Amino acid sequence: MVQDLSPDGVQSGLNRLGGSAYDDPHDEAHVVAFEQRARVTFGELALHRRNPLLHVNNLDLACYDREYAPAADRAEAKARHLAAWPDGVDAAIGALDAVPAPVAEACLGGAVGLAAGLHPDRDAVPLAAHARLVEHLRTLAATSEAPVELGADALTALLSSAEAVPVDLGALADTGEAELTRLRELLDDACARIAPGQPTPVTVAQLVADHPDLDGVLAEAQAVTDEVIAWSNTSGLMPPTDGVCLVGPAPESRQWAMAMMDWAAPYELDAPSWYHVTPPDRNWPPEEQAEWLSVFNRASLPAITVHEVAPGHFTHGRALRRLDSDVRRLLLSDAFAEGWAHYVEELALEEGFRAGDPRFAAGVALEALVRVVRLLCAIGLHTGAMTVPEATQRFTDQAFLAGPAALSEARRGTFDPTYGRYTWGKLAIRDLRERASASPGFTLRGFHDALLALGSPPLGLLDTAFRPS
Repeated sequence: MVQDLSPDGVQSGLNRLGGSAYDDPHDEAHVVAFEQRARVTFGELALHRRNPLLHVNNLDLACYDREYAPAADRAEAKARHLAAWPDGVDAAIGALDAVPAPVAEACLGGAVGLAAGLHPDRDAVPLAAHARLVEHLRTLAATSEAPVELGADALTALLSSAEAVPVDLGALADTGEAELTRLRELLDDACARIAPGQPTPVTVAQLVADHPDLDGVLAEAQAVTDEVIAWSNTSGLMPPTDGVCLVGPAPESRQWAMAMMDWAAPYELDAPSWYHVTPPDRNWPPEEQAEWLSVFNRASLPAITVHEVAPGHFTHGRALRRLDSDVRRLLLSDAFAEGWAHYVEELALEEGFRAGDPRFAAGVALEALVRVVRLLCAIGLHTGAMTVPEATQRFTDQAFLAGPAALSEARRGTFDPTYGRYTWGKLAIRDLRERASASPGFTLRGFHDALLALGSPPLGLLDTAFRPS
């Protein structure tokens, strides 16, 4: 279904929010939080007017690639979706009147990628609509004078409503800076074990240079996928990770992210999930290909795969399918979902995954440094304290990213103002674990079961896991 994201369509949706209360107090609070998030996102802040990604995702056809239903049913659904493109594009162009130029530029690749695989003759009508959307974004990228920053008040409202918790941006930034320091110490310790006496930046440069080539990255990702699922299932720390997880390149419309999980959704018939890994474009110069592939270096790829697969997103997705609450299965807090996947990276390190290999510790630290710099750059970009070039430099200096990878991360912050959610969610889970560990009979398995029984709750509702219902 193509959602009506025109100004009138959004207002109509906002007018329909609300309804009778749920019997379960947590579920009711969970739903109310999501209603408030919608009111802030689409009403107060009108992000459908400034964020093309909402419209790109609305038009995206890549969802039909996953085998959630028989091929004929998926083809029919795709044809209906494609037939709705002209109306969807009209709605997008009518709504997108406040897009900052850097945001339009950052979203262009995903918008162009929407048309991958379409035939110029058979799909002439939707392709003509697609061309109008791309041209609209190109015009905005060249001419828009809208500010990149949401503003401190708007960012505070967005974060607070999304997670049902009051947010103090200054305190959150201070927490991020402290975490940055802790993670750098973790990285320094790992690098000292890898190459005693050698400066950390030199060791990191050697680690990130050790990566598969363009043709080997997917095979290595598949091997590590098998490894992390086996470890998660034998660790005794998590609910079982069942189902099938395949590895393959991300669809062109989704290649703004280097890696992502596309799981079998809670109410679909069971089918393989996809761990998408995005190799560089073969047409890029060799040095740019190498810079991009350095993200999948052999120190970081295991940590990325723990995050995306097990006990991270894939494990989480399988747990959602076993819940009996519609609210908990369907309404997913982004900060919990990403915080959970980020939390288990360091959990795996603590609990013995690849025990004794300091390269895994270095990879965990490197991935976490990217996430905490996201938090700091999101606050900086959207309070006006930081520019995109300054954010790019911070990813280079503090997260050890290079070239297009650093720029891609900085640009993502312009259209994804909550991408600090990884670190924020991780720290909230770690804080709850520390408090819960004082309870009689505490076990990590019990803690994880209680958390995942809530689905993917807003961070402000995490304590429900450890108080009487």
